[in-house]
Amino acid sequence: MAKESFDKEIQFLRLLALTGGGYDRQQFAGRLGISVHTFDKTVRRLREISGDADFADLFRYGYADSAEPVLLFLYRAKSMKESESRRLPLILASLKQQPLTAAELLDACCQQLPAEAAMPDEKTIRSDLRYLEEIGVVRRQPGGRPFRYVLNNDLTDCLSQKELIDLYEFVDIMANTQIPSVQGYLLRDNLKKALKSAVPEDDWNDGLLEPFSYKYHYDARILDEAHLYTVLQMIRLRKRISFQYFSPKNRKSYAAKDTNPLFGRENEIRRESTLPLKVVYDHQYGRWYMIGSASKGRIVKFRMEGMIDIAEEQEVPEPYFTQKTAELDERMRCSWLIDTGETVTVRARFYRPGREQADFIEERVRLQGQWGEIVEADEESFVYEIRVNGVTEIRPWLRGFGSSCEVLEPAALRQSFIDEWKEIGDYYDASI
Repeated sequence: MAKESFDKEIQFLRLLALTGGGYDRQQFAGRLGISVHTFDKTVRRLREISGDADFADLFRYGYADSAEPVLLFLYRAKSMKESESRRLPLILASLKQQPLTAAELLDACCQQLPAEAAMPDEKTIRSDLRYLEEIGVVRRQPGGRPFRYVLNNDLTDCLSQKELIDLYEFVDIMANTQIPSVQGYLLRDNLKKALKSAVPEDDWNDGLLEPFSYKYHYDARILDEAHLYTVLQMIRLRKRISFQYFSPKNRKSYAAKDTNPLFGRENEIRRESTLPLKVVYDHQYGRWYMIGSASKGRIVKFRMEGMIDIAEEQEVPEPYFTQKTAELDERMRCSWLIDTGETVTVRARFYRPGREQADFIEERVRLQGQWGEIVEADEESFVYEIRVNGVTEIRPWLRGFGSSCEVLEPAALRQSFIDEWKEIGDYYDASI
């Protein structure tokens, strides 16, 4: 399959989703780190992939009205070249009718491709079949050469209509309510296609098959999965990786490669080299983090949205990898999320909502409070205690309880909350 990098398109779509079309061409290109000419080329490329000349309006006007994750069309394209996007559907359509050999599929493609299109050879068809077999779309039938291939539709073909509907509803719920997953959304789309061919059109149009409607608020973060599975594979293989990194504080999120050799050395971008050890998902903000070991054993953390141009490097010995993983686990044992700073004890008093109401405060604390414990309790309030690495990550959680939470320890955190609430109170001062 095509090895084209989609880093630029991914960063383009993320910025488009976050700004809602609020930048003009010059501002957008500058924030992305590309020229206006490259910006126009990228827009044309994305329009070709999406098949919609006004796809940007999805973000500017219809974003909140769409329950579909609009950024997934980049994955549906699967980084295919134009010739592949024409050839693979013909292969699948031919296999839908009957099992075929590579030579028979070559004949079918040559007959159906337009005269102006580049005609494939048998080697190309065999490469396509290997790819389709790897991703589970087709399978090779038992028997000797020449091998025959058939569509791998066992999952949907063996289910009744009711079972197919139940499976679709389950996948729909899980894909939208658990950690966002591109694979989950794509499985849901494939099941929807199978349902449309198996269920009467009237039932589909009546909304019988789509009783739920979801809106994931961080679907720009779905784009981080472009790197997620690459990083997870490198962790399994115990390999170092190198990449360019643009931190959230950086004014640019991408940098075009300079093709002029006279200026390439002047604009050379520094690359990070890291042994990835762990991937963490922050469900509150919809962010993926990669945590690894850099030179001299330093623990480093990167937000995946800033990683581009990932390349694999050398493999490390298993004992070394095991040692570094154990060291990281120990450092993160008291991490609210990924903080590896000094451990402190946080104590907070939570006030109950009232005797006549359900105690949703304690329920939320027990549900979200991780390994913390309630050490004191009476009818009006209870005291929650937890040891965490620093207070930066737990602070937004405590703040989210508003006046129902009073921080007791540490003193510095308590004072910072006092100062913060005083500042907020000044904003609402009646004298102003």
